[in-house]
Amino acid sequence: MKEGSQMKKISCFILALIAAVCFTQFSYAAEHGGKEHGGTSTEKEHGGVEPKGSQGAQPTAQNIRQTMKDYVLEKSKKTGTFDVHDPETGKTRKLSLVRVHERVGKTGEYYYSCADFTDTETGKLLDLDLDVEHKNGKLSVVDVRIHKVNGKERYTYDENDNRIPIMEEKKGSGMMEEKKGSGN
Repeated sequence: MKEGSQMKKISCFILALIAAVCFTQFSYAAEHGGKEHGGTSTEKEHGGVEPKGSQGAQPTAQNIRQTMKDYVLEKSKKTGTFDVHDPETGKTRKLSLVRVHERVGKTGEYYYSCADFTDTETGKLLDLDLDVEHKNGKLSVVDVRIHKVNGKERYTYDENDNRIPIMEEKKGSGMMEEKKGSGN
């Protein structure tokens, strides 16, 4: 009887281990699904080497994420919220940082990552893109854009890292139109 009980424990452990591995894969896919962003991942984040032709030490993914967090905290000091103008509604959204995504990429001269925020007035979840410049050895946030509201994209990226507005069907016309406020 003891042997059967021990086998049952081992089987349960193996199943739990398999479930944990599967969950990890699904959560990674949710953050990195599809061609959400153009550009390349930072080499340092994935344990690689500095790209050929690079000048000086490049910032690590952790440095870039910390710069983003510090920027949000600094901008939140005055009002207690991270205030961002929403070009689609014409209003200022009062946001609270949930997390900065793990993935850090680079498009052109800027590093970028997404960050999740909660709108403190509506409760909606927003995904913002933050661009970080590395200049003269210093990192600074140079642009913030609303990428998604409650999971609905406002723009995507093409293979050349250009932002592409999401097209919506005009009601009843069968025609497509560019969403207001989602251009470059």
